[in-house]
Amino acid sequence: MLEILNMTQTNISSLIEQMQKPEFYPHPVKQPIQLIQTHVSYVLLTGDYAYKLKKGVNFGFLDFSTLEKRKHFCDEELRMNGAIAPEIYLEVLPITQTGDKFILGEEGEAVEYAVKMHQFPQENLFSEMFAAGKITEENLEELGRLVAKFHAKSTTNEYIRSFGEVEKVREAFDENYQQSEKYIGGAQTQQQFDETKEYTDRFFAERQELFKERREGDKIREGHGDLHLRNICLWNDKIQLFDRIEFNEPFRFVDVMYDVGFAMMDLDARGRSDFGNIFLNTYLEVTGDWEGLQVLPLYLSRQAYVRAKVTSFLLDDPAIGEEDKQNAKKTAADYYRLAWEYTKTKQGRLFLMSGLSGSGKTTVARELAKHKGAIHLRSDAVRKHLAGISLNQRGGEDLYTPQMNQKTYARLLELGIMLAKEGWTVILDAKYDRLSLRNDAIAAAGSEKLPLQILHCTAPIEVLSDRLSQRSNDISDATPDLLKQQQATAETFTDSERAYLINIDTAKVDWKEQLDSIDC
Repeated sequence: MLEILNMTQTNISSLIEQMQKPEFYPHPVKQPIQLIQTHVSYVLLTGDYAYKLKKGVNFGFLDFSTLEKRKHFCDEELRMNGAIAPEIYLEVLPITQTGDKFILGEEGEAVEYAVKMHQFPQENLFSEMFAAGKITEENLEELGRLVAKFHAKSTTNEYIRSFGEVEKVREAFDENYQQSEKYIGGAQTQQQFDETKEYTDRFFAERQELFKERREGDKIREGHGDLHLRNICLWNDKIQLFDRIEFNEPFRFVDVMYDVGFAMMDLDARGRSDFGNIFLNTYLEVTGDWEGLQVLPLYLSRQAYVRAKVTSFLLDDPAIGEEDKQNAKKTAADYYRLAWEYTKTKQGRLFLMSGLSGSGKTTVARELAKHKGAIHLRSDAVRKHLAGISLNQRGGEDLYTPQMNQKTYARLLELGIMLAKEGWTVILDAKYDRLSLRNDAIAAAGSEKLPLQILHCTAPIEVLSDRLSQRSNDISDATPDLLKQQQATAETFTDSERAYLINIDTAKVDWKEQLDSIDC
């Protein structure tokens, strides 16, 4: 691949050498100044600040080959990342030259440009926190809410939406297969290549209406484009996204599930699919974009395949030693296998939660979702999305009329059946205290030949009341005074329903052990 420089290689080397000296900067630095290189950039870590320079390279999908282009993409990087991480991204500074000396930030004819950023400790990267065992479930919930907020505010328009057309979406997939075909028999098998490609070809051919729905629903946006754990950090007591793709529109103008899939795939590859499930369910609950799960497997496979392909390129690099090549081959093989596994057809199924308010339905459902990779659909969230109000907004009486109850349960079941038919395990988290509601779900699952189980949660009434009294920061509006009415109107399970029924006493300390025996 061709590298084109406005400056000679000697001058670039001289500039980077000077940038590793403290006198180059108009502020104190922490020595030694650390240089980090990627295939497209130099990053200098000085202590309080980091400076990023773009290499004069042209890879086709990325073109930094002229000073003008590097200036443009430095400005774009600041614009896009400044919108989501203004505390990190500060300014673009020119670098001028007088004789053999390079000068940062002065007026004059620039020979290079640098993006100036606040430097944060590398151990604050999510990738480093994960390796150190410091990522928590709460971090993943916060990340889900943050990405949902980012997508809600991100730009879309007719031009951006055009990148959601099938022909444009599949270009990157076809390129991936063309560029990775040479690694068949090495890092990936012929079966994996054929079946992964057959899946995506079939998806593009058969699901064109779905892509149209995503475009018309404004789900094609100016996203992040590279949302993996190394581009997420915890700094200043909050999670921050950074290093968005500034250099390639097709990588950035994408379905929101493209970003979601990148983060999930990274967690899956690291062996923590339960973390990915927490992130996903939080994101879906906030956005209400459960229909997006229909395209998510496509993007999960795509992101894993890209990682596999890029890692495979190391096998052709003469500068890479044999031991490193063997490690790269294994890593690539793992990603190819993951990309292939995402395309496999799965048996969808439904779980109905049942029980009075405070009985632990949501707690059990969340635990089951983590263990089974299930989609957790809470009636409280579905109800508020239908009403067009914020999840944290308390609903009025009109939110709980018989008509709204019927509408909520109908939507809940509609989503459950749709997603289960796509191969997802789906948990419908609601009281399901009426025989007619349960019968509707059982009949719908039966007609689609979907396995179904009912998890009925119980606890002593005083425990329920105490739980509801102490509940905070939850989207449910239930209060202790509702319990007597719920007890009076709840309809007992019939003999025919008991074939589907599992009772879980959530007041017992060992209730989680029952979930391990549930077969998916």
